[in-house]
Amino acid sequence: MKKNILLFFLFTFCFVFLLTELNCSSKMTKDEQVARGKYLVNIGGCNDCHSPKIMTAMGPLPDTTRLLSGQPSNLELPPIDTSMTSQGKWIMVTGNLNAWVGPWGISFAANLTPDSSTGLGLWTSEIFIKTMRTGKHMGKGNNILPPMPWQAIGGLTDEDLSCVFAYLQSIPPVNNKVPSSIPPNLITEKYKKE
Repeated sequence: MKKNILLFFLFTFCFVFLLTELNCSSKMTKDEQVARGKYLVNIGGCNDCHSPKIMTAMGPLPDTTRLLSGQPSNLELPPIDTSMTSQGKWIMVTGNLNAWVGPWGISFAANLTPDSSTGLGLWTSEIFIKTMRTGKHMGKGNNILPPMPWQAIGGLTDEDLSCVFAYLQSIPPVNNKVPSSIPPNLITEKYKKE
């Protein structure tokens, strides 16, 4: 009987130990999270809209000195033919792919760098996940506007979204205050093509 009890406790101890070890080994290190996040950001095409571009012989490429810093604050939009952006017509985009115009108004790609005053520096992983799940800035603010595919990104697992956030927090901060979105009724007075 004592032998059976001893075997039972030994078996239980080994089982719990193995579960704990397997659980710990399945967790990613910070470096692994950042690497996975970088992979997800790259295959997700985040640089396409969120990074300013430089023109090369191969066409526009992300400016690595301003990676994921959003619409440059010093970049003026050209005049806009508002007759082309009404419901059911065309949308327009700047050559940098950082500003989009459509029936929703004008949306600007956000600064995703860890800059505390103009980017995601004060955000937490939880706020980032809530934002991607709700389509609301900081999970409760203004709507995230097109073309940001927050619905698709929000379908990622919490672990993958945490990895994306870990990567975004690992890149150099860029101080760049992206303009606020412009509602459709204000486009005409501000940017109408003469």
